[in-house]
Amino acid sequence: MDETGKIPHYKLYIHPSDLKELKRDIWIDDPVPAQLTLDGKRLEIDIAYRGSHIRDYKKKSYQITFYKPKIFKGSKVVHLNSEYKDRSMIRNKLSFDFFSEIGVLAPKSQHVVLTLNGRFEGVYLEIESVDEYFLKRRNLPDGSIFYAVDGDANFSLMSDLDKETKKSLGLGYERQLGAPVEDLKLQEFIYKINTIPMNDFEKEIVNYVDVLQYLRWVAGVIFTSNYDGFVHNYALYRNGETGLFEIIPWDYDATWGRDVNGKYMEANYVPIRGFNTLTARILAVDSFRKQYKTMLEEILEEKFTLEFIMPRAERMTQHIRPYLLNDPYKKEYIDEFDQEIHVIEEYIKDRRAYLQGKLSKLD
Repeated sequence: MDETGKIPHYKLYIHPSDLKELKRDIWIDDPVPAQLTLDGKRLEIDIAYRGSHIRDYKKKSYQITFYKPKIFKGSKVVHLNSEYKDRSMIRNKLSFDFFSEIGVLAPKSQHVVLTLNGRFEGVYLEIESVDEYFLKRRNLPDGSIFYAVDGDANFSLMSDLDKETKKSLGLGYERQLGAPVEDLKLQEFIYKINTIPMNDFEKEIVNYVDVLQYLRWVAGVIFTSNYDGFVHNYALYRNGETGLFEIIPWDYDATWGRDVNGKYMEANYVPIRGFNTLTARILAVDSFRKQYKTMLEEILEEKFTLEFIMPRAERMTQHIRPYLLNDPYKKEYIDEFDQEIHVIEEYIKDRRAYLQGKLSKLD
């Protein structure tokens, strides 16, 4: 949002022949050249479709790479998400903001409107890319970044996809930043997660992962109920100074009471202990589990409350609603949009009750 309170306006122009090429095969990642007018500046960019299953939606999502200038407002790449399946249009942003509030590294995001060759394409969510510029904006040490790209990013020796032993411990990840030698660091990390004896786990695992930061991330997944969050939908950052892995959330539209298909998700669906091998091993350590319980209690008291979250959610929905009335993909569903804030509210109530009832299981 700019200083006047208006939503930023992305004005895209793609030459008709390049637009035809972009549309020819939505599954190709190759970008086409385009121009973007933003904040009164005309920028040369490359643009491509982004996402996996979301590419099939009528309202496309895009990845923009700045070309001339190479960097704009501190970014090389930004993502424009259509949030097509999210009836509220705010779940991703609400989640990222919540993670930041509880002390977890998370992408910044803001709602924008988009026109393409003069046609209004509606409301989008601009999401910060998790890359070297993500680190620079936070004055974080250089390091490596890996994207978890599928269910094999489960911190296990076994594949989550075919239930067999992994042929490589790097399966499920793509290196976004860092030298090839960092692949070996990631593989060593996953190997150690699975092979450190239980008696040694507490004192040795802290040499590989920032455990407290990891537990805060687990708490964030638990509160937002991202079912896929434990084996997907995250990035790993290996801090170049500490040598420890930290974890960053990504793709959080299937949260706050809705699943990946936009269907209602019961508030007790994601268990308080979460999933994946690393989470299970960390929570098997008494001291770590007690720290996790304390975190949950503090967040339940201070942040995961109707009083804290609902005013933020309501401001977001009120901010974008006028623009959704003209969104060609969303305007006919405005009644559903108006009701979705109540789904989020009921989810918070029910999730609080579930978690409070399960806290004793962490003793």
